[in-house]
Amino acid sequence: MTLFDASRIALIIATPPLVIVAAQRAPGWWRALADRLEERRPVEPQPYGLPIEQLAADLRRLLRLHGELTVSARPALCAHRVWAVEAAIGARAIEAAVALGVPHPRPDGAGLLTRTQLSGLLTDLAAAGLVLPARACPFTPDGRI
Repeated sequence: MTLFDASRIALIIATPPLVIVAAQRAPGWWRALADRLEERRPVEPQPYGLPIEQLAADLRRLLRLHGELTVSARPALCAHRVWAVEAAIGARAIEAAVALGVPHPRPDGAGLLTRTQLSGLLTDLAAAGLVLPARACPFTPDGRI
C-alpha cells in the first residue's frame, strides 16, 4: 500500500464526520456572520422623546387644567393637584425646550422649576414657535404667554 492509497482511505474515513460537524455548526456560523454584518450597518438616528406635536398638546392641556384649578372655588382642597400640574408642566416644558433647542433652566433638587423660571421658559417656547394658549394661567404677570 502506497502513501497515496493510505491518504485516500483516511480521506474516505474522515469525510463523513467532517460533513456532519460542518452541517451542525453551519447555523451558528451563519448567525455569527449575520450578527457581524448587522453591527457594521449604520444606525439610523432615532428621535429623542415624544414628537413636538404631542408635547405641545400635552402642554396646552396641562395649562388649561392649571387655569381651571387656580380659579376653582376650593383652592385649599386642590393645592396638591395644582402643585402636581405645575410639576408636569415644568417637565413637559423642559422636554419641549430640548426638542426645539431652546435653552432652559435646570430644575432644583426635587426636579421642579420655580414659577418665574417656568414663566420664562413658556415665554421662550412660545417665541420659538410652540403654540400655547393666549391666556393659559397666571405664570406671567398679565396672564399671557
